[in-house]
Amino acid sequence: MCRLHGECNGRVGSEKSLEEVANGDGEPREQQGAPALNRRVLGLALLLSTCAPGAVAIPTPTAVVSPSATTTPSPTPTATTECAARVLAGMSEDQRIGQLFLLGLANDQLGSAETDAIRTYHFGSVWFVEQSTAGATSIRAVADAVQGLATPATTASVRFFVAANQEGGIIQSLKGPGFSTIPSALDQSAIDPPALQSSAVLWGRELASAGVNLNFAPVLDVVPPGTDAQNEPIGALRRGYGHDPATVSAHALAFMRGMSDAGIGTTGKHFPGLGRVTGNTDFTAAVVDDVTTPTDPYLAPFHDAVSAGIPMVMVALAKYQKIDPSELAVFSTPVMRNLLRDSVNFTGVVVSDDLGATAAVANIAPADRAINFLSAGGDLIISKTIAPANEMAAAISAKASGGGAFRVRVDDAALRVLRAKVARGLVRCA
Repeated sequence: MCRLHGECNGRVGSEKSLEEVANGDGEPREQQGAPALNRRVLGLALLLSTCAPGAVAIPTPTAVVSPSATTTPSPTPTATTECAARVLAGMSEDQRIGQLFLLGLANDQLGSAETDAIRTYHFGSVWFVEQSTAGATSIRAVADAVQGLATPATTASVRFFVAANQEGGIIQSLKGPGFSTIPSALDQSAIDPPALQSSAVLWGRELASAGVNLNFAPVLDVVPPGTDAQNEPIGALRRGYGHDPATVSAHALAFMRGMSDAGIGTTGKHFPGLGRVTGNTDFTAAVVDDVTTPTDPYLAPFHDAVSAGIPMVMVALAKYQKIDPSELAVFSTPVMRNLLRDSVNFTGVVVSDDLGATAAVANIAPADRAINFLSAGGDLIISKTIAPANEMAAAISAKASGGGAFRVRVDDAALRVLRAKVARGLVRCA
């Protein structure tokens, strides 16, 4: 979750290094029995443990009940990874695959369709998709109902990430009684960072009281000065924390730390940056950045957030001509492995932007979206809608059933998600 130990040399992000640890004897996965599977999971766990000192940087929250709850000590990185590995070893393959999904809750409710999907495909996380004014009590009732589905049969008793887009300004999904009005990120950038961190603690505690434990924020994209109006996804919506990397880092990290102090996981986005594009990938296909390079100064906020221990990084749905001109970032090995894992040294959870309902992926079959994202190095799939999520889960299950490198990749991604859940107090190990 922070930078790697120097001796790791960035290898934790590579498929080859994981397979070497997972399949040290070279035996094909499908020929191995349960004891060998557990040894392989432990091998993955030990690799991630020795290469992830930053896991302790984000404190473990208490059970999400009230802002006044007493915090508990964070587990050590080794204990976190060993706990996650034990849970993973006890899961079925489909339960592991379910941990790779954040399913949208239509109308911000846990309806029969969502419940059926969670039980059938073992989806392990959800998110509130609407702009709601229902207030904290109503949101908490839905979150509690979701957590009630964390049964041995569905999720191996692993509790859910319950997420929301609570950036501030236009992008504040949860409003109403119990929620403060959060200023936009651009307005937050005018607040002194220590004061902003204190405010973010309050906003985070409000989320915690409502049963939300993951925020799709902060935005780490840098919009060049004078270009806000032309930058539809960030600048025009006042979602950026300033117009230079240092300002963005100082304020985005203050927001991140405040949320973390309140027990809320955070998601830095949208790697490697949407500050210099024109179209909004939610509504526009073929969004292209022809400026950003692998050593671009505008990547500094992502470097800084990773160094500060951010647990998740969301990858954009744009194409970056000077990094990988052939694939959207969310399907790009050069973006996710070579740049985010190896150069930025991120060892946490790589999250997709929405692969369910956005225009950017509308012409790609859901099965291909999921498999290409995981194969390129992603871990956690966001899907706003149920139908594509179901298709993606079925496709992953079918491909993983063949064993080999892809199944190892699925287990690696599930282990990263479980590590993040241990850190958030959503997984309990004796």
